[in-house]
Amino acid sequence: MKICIFGAGAIGGYMGAKLAEAGADVSLVARGPHLAAMRENGLTLIEETGETTVKVTASDNAADLGPQDYVIVTLKAHSVPPVVDRMQPLIGPDTTIVSGVNGVPWWYFHKIGGPLEGTRLESVDPGNAQWDGFGPDRVLGCVVYPAAEVARPGTVRHIEGNRFSLGEPDGSKSERALRLSAALTEAGLKAPVRPRLRDEIWVKLWGNLSFNPISALTHATLDVLCTDPGTRAVARAMMVEAQEIAEKLGVKFPIDVDRRIDGGAAVGAHRTSMLQDLDAGRPMEIDALVRSVAELGQITNTPTPTLNTVLALVTLRAKTKGLYV
Repeated sequence: MKICIFGAGAIGGYMGAKLAEAGADVSLVARGPHLAAMRENGLTLIEETGETTVKVTASDNAADLGPQDYVIVTLKAHSVPPVVDRMQPLIGPDTTIVSGVNGVPWWYFHKIGGPLEGTRLESVDPGNAQWDGFGPDRVLGCVVYPAAEVARPGTVRHIEGNRFSLGEPDGSKSERALRLSAALTEAGLKAPVRPRLRDEIWVKLWGNLSFNPISALTHATLDVLCTDPGTRAVARAMMVEAQEIAEKLGVKFPIDVDRRIDGGAAVGAHRTSMLQDLDAGRPMEIDALVRSVAELGQITNTPTPTLNTVLALVTLRAKTKGLYV
C-alpha cells in the first residue's frame, strides 16, 4: 500500500512520521527548508514519550513519487485548489484522495442524497477545481483532531490527540476506508471509520467558525473569549445560526451549544489557528471555516446575520494585512 501525504507540515509530518516508523510505504510532499531538512537528516518527531527520527521519501515534485493508493491532503483549505494540477502524477485509476482539511469539505454534497445532491461550493472549491480535478468518487473524508507544530525544519512536535476519523460520503464501511484505518491503527493512531462523518465535521467546525474569527478580531485566547459575556454571546449566536443550517442538512449534534463553548473554555489560554496565522503573516482560513457556512445558509435559506457580520469584519482584517487569498 503506497501512501503519500501532500502538505507534510505539522499534521502531515506527524502522520507521516508515525506511518514511517511503523514501516509503511509512505512519501511526503513538502517544500522549502522543511523539505531540505527531511531529505538531509530525516523527519524527527517529538512526543511525550521521547524523540525519534525516521528516514522518509520526500519531494516537492509529485512526479518523483508516482501513482499512490492513498493521497492524504493535509494542506490549508485555500491551498488545495491551486495545486490540483500538481497532484495529478500521484493519481492512478484506483487512487483514493483522503481529505484531511479543516472546514466544510468541497465534497460535502456528494452522495448526501436528496435535492441538494451534487451541489458545488464555490467558497471552498472555486471553479470546481477539486470536483473536476480529483472527482468526488475518489474522496474519503477525514476529520483531523491532533495538534502539532513544526518546531524547526525537519522536526515536528506532537502536542495532543491522535485521532483521524474516516468516513465515506455515503456512510458505508468500504474496503478502502477499512484498509487505511488498519494502516493508521498499526502506526499507533486512532482511525475509526464513521457512518456519519458529517456530524463530526460540524462539531469541530462549530468551534472553528466562531472561535477562530473572533480570536483574530480580538486577539483573545480561547479561555477569555469563551467566558467574556460579550464575545461568548457573539460566538453562541454564530453557532446557533450554524446549527440551524446543519440540522436542515440532516446533521445530529451530540452536545448542546453551551457545552461546546464550555469545552472551548476548558482548553485554556490557547491561541486559535486563525490568530496564529494572523500573527505569523500567513493567509487565514476564512473561506473554509466561515464563508462556507454563510454559503450553506444561502443554499438552505437560513439567515446568518451574526455570522455575516463577523465574516465581513474578519475578511477586512485579513485584507488590510494582505492575508486574504
